[in-house]
Formats: sequence, structure tokens, C-alpha cells
Amino acid sequence: MRLDELIQYSQEQKRALVTIGVVAVSVALFFLFASRSDAIEPAPPKVIAETPKRTLYVHVAGDVRRPGVYPVLEGARVIDAITAAGGAKKGIDLSNVNLARVIVDGEQVFVGVSREAKSRGGAKQRPFTGTIYINRASATQFDSLMGIGPVIAKRIVAYRAANGPFVDIADLKKVEGIGEKIFAKIQSRLSL
Repeated sequence: MRLDELIQYSQEQKRALVTIGVVAVSVALFFLFASRSDAIEPAPPKVIAETPKRTLYVHVAGDVRRPGVYPVLEGARVIDAITAAGGAKKGIDLSNVNLARVIVDGEQVFVGVSREAKSRGGAKQRPFTGTIYINRASATQFDSLMGIGPVIAKRIVAYRAANGPFVDIADLKKVEGIGEKIFAKIQSRLSL
């Protein structure tokens, strides 16, 4: 039997095959055009741009391994500045330093006791006569101010520890025991 004898179809079979072919092509074209719609452009991905932090400069002085001026990123804490300076020297008490305070540009972080407050060779200690930086002075330095005794000096240090650094020199009047008269006497020796 030859191949063309096998493929011989009757007239009805040929019509059925053509009809099935036309229906199949119509269905295919329907789905082709139905699935074609205006392309929706996907929204661009949202990039949350973090604003770059500015660089602040802080002077770390006192009893640290490498005193000097160090760059820190905005939002850095006092502990970060001390770490940048190599950390405090061995045996230095950091309890009078607020290590969690946020750094501001251009400030000085002083670690340890000031040179003026150190006694030399057992000699009697001279009273501190320099400028009092109210955000880092010790109770001894506050006590050297006219009209401020050891009790009020300790109140100042305690107030600063509880409320954070003073924003203005006049904020010192918020400490119990410091009124207008005492503040007027000591104002010339105060600085932030």
C-alpha cells in the first residue's frame, strides 16, 4: 500500500479538517489579541535615599591616649570621640563624663581631671582661677567660683548629669541655690 492511498480522505472528512483548522486558527488569534493590552510600565523601585551624614570635628583633650581633633559622623556620641582618641588612659575615672551625649560640631570633650586641679608632689593645691566650662567642669572647679560652695557645686554637677549639657550659660540659674546675684558674680568666668 502506498502513502497517497492512506491519505485519501472523503469530501466530508476534508471539510471537517478545514473547519477544525479554521476554528483552531481563530481561537489562537483571539487569544493572541485578547492577551495583548497596553503595556503597563512598572513603577520604578522606590529607593529610600538616606541623607548623607555630615562630618563633625571634636577636640578630645585630657587623659586620653592620643589627644587631638577627630572627625566623627553626625549623631556620634562622646564615647565615639573618646574611642577615636584611643580611649581613656589606664585608671581614669569616666563617671563625670556623659558618654551617651550626642556630639556637636566644634566642641571639646575633656577627659579626666584638669591640669589645674591636679596636685603636684603633695604641695597644696592652688584654687582654680581659669574659665569654667560649665558642661565639663568638676565640682571642685565650680567650688572655686565666688558664692558657690561644695554643696551647690555638687548640685550643678548632679543637675548636668540628670538633664544633659547646658544649652546656655544662663541655664545655670535653674540649679537650686543659684540666683540672679550669684549668677552676676560668676558670669564672667563661665563658658559653654
